[in-house]
Order: sequence, then structure tokens, then C-alpha cells
Amino acid sequence: MQDRPTAAELLQAIRECLETEIIPALGDPRVRYQALIAAHALGILERELPGEDARLRAELAALDGLLGRRRPAPPPETLDALRGEVLAANRELALRIRQGQADDGPFRERVLAHLEAVVEEKLRINNPARLDALRKARST
Repeated sequence: MQDRPTAAELLQAIRECLETEIIPALGDPRVRYQALIAAHALGILERELPGEDARLRAELAALDGLLGRRRPAPPPETLDALRGEVLAANRELALRIRQGQADDGPFRERVLAHLEAVVEEKLRINNPARLDALRKARST
């Protein structure tokens, strides 16, 4: 394992190079657009990598509570296994929604609150500026 630069530092350096050196020098609008997309994707990775395991564990715990599941053992240790558990729990939630279990009543309110929290967390990673705009719009 490398000590320095870290994966996050490498991502940041590549993104900053794209934004400050390469993109401004590009003349072809199509290539410039593709480079902007690449820089944006690197920014997402910079925000996603730190704390990913904690976010997945929190989402799994929230899904377990929402679905009324009792976990007999601690959540998986590896990120891949944790991602798989979160995906399976989300599929179970989606099935319950399709079956009409969230059409009304207290479960519906809990599902809506959960989904709002999940979307906000995803926006915080993928498009923090959009999340800020949505929060400002809500407060006015």
C-alpha cells in the first residue's frame, strides 16, 4: 500500500490538472465537453471514497429498521459484501413498494423519509451544488 499520495490525493491532482491546465487549452468543443465530464466524475470519486463504508453501514441499518429486519450478525466487513447487502435490502424495499405496501399509512411516511434522506446523501456526493440549491429553495 502506498502512503503518499493517497488515492484521494491522486484523484484531486488529476481533476485539478484537467480543470486548470488541459480543459482551458482545448479548442474542440466536443473534446472540451468530454474533459469536463471526466473532471466532474473525478470530483464525484473524491467525495465518494472517504467514508463510503460508513455511509453504506448507515444505509443498511436504516433499511434494516425500515424493513423490520433483525440482523443476527454484524454487517459484512468487505465493501463488496456490504454493497451487496445494501443492494439486496433496496431490492426488498422496491418489491414492497411495488406490492403496494407503501401506498398509505405509517410505512409510507417512513419510506418517504428514508428515500428523501438517501437522495440527499447521493446528491451530496454527485452534485453538492444542486443539493444546496434545493435546500435554499425549500427554505424560502
